[in-house]
Amino acid sequence: MRSLNDSTRGRVLFGGDYNPEQWPEEIWPEDVRLMRAAGVNSVTLGVFSWAKIEPRPGARDFGWLDRLMDLMADAGIGVVLATPTASPPPWMGARHPETLPRDEDGRTVWWGSRQQFCPSSPVYRQYAAALTEDMALRYGGHPALRMWHINNEYCTHCWCDGTAGHFRRWLQARHGSLDALNESWGTAFWSQRYDAWEEIIPPRRAQYMKNPGQVLDFRRFTSDALLECYTAERDIVLRHTPDTPVTSNFMPLWSGQDAWRWAEEEDVVSVDIYPDPKDPLGGQYNAMLGDMTRSQARGPWVLMEQAAGPVNWRGVNHPKPRGLNRLWSLQSVARGADAVCYFQWRQSRQGAEKFHSGMLTHAGEEGRTFQEIKQIGADLARLGPEVTGRHVKAEIAVLHDWDSWWADQQDGRLSSRLDYTEIVRAWHRALWESNLPVDFARPDHDLSGYRLVVAPHLYLLGDPAIANLTGYVRDGGTLVSGFLTGVADPDDRVRAGGMDGRLRDLFGIRTVHEWWPLDADESVECDGFRASLWSEELELSTGESVASYRSGELAGSPAVVRDGRAWYVSTLPEPEALRGLLARVAEGAGIAPTLQGLPAGVEAVRRGALLFLLNHGPKGVTVPVPGPYHEVLADRPVDGSVELDRYGVAVLREATP
Repeated sequence: MRSLNDSTRGRVLFGGDYNPEQWPEEIWPEDVRLMRAAGVNSVTLGVFSWAKIEPRPGARDFGWLDRLMDLMADAGIGVVLATPTASPPPWMGARHPETLPRDEDGRTVWWGSRQQFCPSSPVYRQYAAALTEDMALRYGGHPALRMWHINNEYCTHCWCDGTAGHFRRWLQARHGSLDALNESWGTAFWSQRYDAWEEIIPPRRAQYMKNPGQVLDFRRFTSDALLECYTAERDIVLRHTPDTPVTSNFMPLWSGQDAWRWAEEEDVVSVDIYPDPKDPLGGQYNAMLGDMTRSQARGPWVLMEQAAGPVNWRGVNHPKPRGLNRLWSLQSVARGADAVCYFQWRQSRQGAEKFHSGMLTHAGEEGRTFQEIKQIGADLARLGPEVTGRHVKAEIAVLHDWDSWWADQQDGRLSSRLDYTEIVRAWHRALWESNLPVDFARPDHDLSGYRLVVAPHLYLLGDPAIANLTGYVRDGGTLVSGFLTGVADPDDRVRAGGMDGRLRDLFGIRTVHEWWPLDADESVECDGFRASLWSEELELSTGESVASYRSGELAGSPAVVRDGRAWYVSTLPEPEALRGLLARVAEGAGIAPTLQGLPAGVEAVRRGALLFLLNHGPKGVTVPVPGPYHEVLADRPVDGSVELDRYGVAVLREATP
């Protein structure tokens, strides 16, 4: 069984995307010298090299890549070799315009950027397969090869006629018959009934709101169509290198890929994470994506891309203050990463990303960024033998589901202010600030290993998921659910009563009379806290009101409901209140924080035998620690407390007598 361990070999992988074709070959030895000085042990090659390798149809120029692979092998630097199929060369679009994607209005997406391919195009797939075959044949036995990286950030959508035919075939496999499809999509509404498969097209530009069932299925289809591209290339490289693990990097919290489904097809789960240095909760965002990726991987994972400094796509692209790059890198390791990598090694001089930072910036090796990179490399070298392959234990699961997210994005909703990802982030923040470690899970996953399950917002739930949640509580688990959960079935059909009856029974709710979304400048008073975004008019059966609304139309109605071990929160409490509520429920479920009595802004995470302490504040703090420890990074004893600089990190191992 291939795994990340086959690539790490007891080390944390450290490096990034290396794009030497942007530079004269005389610079390559200098790159290697600086890589070794920084502790780099892994580079990703070939991500955007299609036009370099295949300058015209069928031609192959591997000489430069041969020399580069040999150079890496001689330097002891492993290679994550990418199939460069994310960005077809201009010749493909010029000779085969049918490979170019079309948008919802039928406009062509031209070459001149990247990822200008239709995932359903047989021509694109043929060229991609041929190139992948030749790369696998040539480099499958190379001593530098450590892992395959298929494509890059799969994110292409297409609404062309070729996609339409592919979509119809996918629908036939999913629904079986037109009668079943018409029932699933509710085409009796607005006279949308289909009488022939050929009548069905992707959800293109329409006069008014599109059919929600059609849009939901198209999102599912697009994720699957991209997955077909991935598995086709994966299967090619595995024929040649059956023992070499394969990955493709996810974009964080991107709706276009069902990452649960994709992760099942990957040997190694990897992700690109770019928190905003100006976001005071950037560390929480980084932690959440680490928890999510670790859960998809069911263990150690790869941070495939991050920025050593500023990016280039925000309105204002801020650099990272001194120490923040190290903090977030080690935070990822604490939360399960066995690889810390960047886009990219050497900052580009030309092209659209010349102001996106690199490990080696325009300032050169004397620049602050590279000096910090060297420190991170030394830190990871010390930690590698003690963390690689180790797991992070969590007793709380946060439920997250792409089908529910997709359905939640439809037009015609009760509130356009309702943002699925922001709700998930608010709930994760409450747990993170309480130093309560979490995994993420799909609602139909096995939840029996968790003491507490939280469902921030799951608008769409299928029967297996509902049975799973009710069975989990029946078997002794504790469940806390957020608002507007269990409203629709997998066809986005609203369930009788506005919430599935089994869930209403679980929470002790007789009736959901009305949903009351709140305006941007509107909030409601509840017992002991304020809340925003949403409220609901509930009538209880067996449930008890833990907190009631105290203002507005719903004054006196229950806001937070409990029936035994099942809790329902019908609004979005302010951060302090949500943190207090979830901490109270966790304590009742027998879950304690990783470490008690921490200063504000300090995060504690246990991975294996190590305790990571991370200061997310801009000022130094003193952190009390229980008993004697050995600080691994500084190689010194610690007893009673540890001093953390601003953005400082300490990694503690219990001292042996």
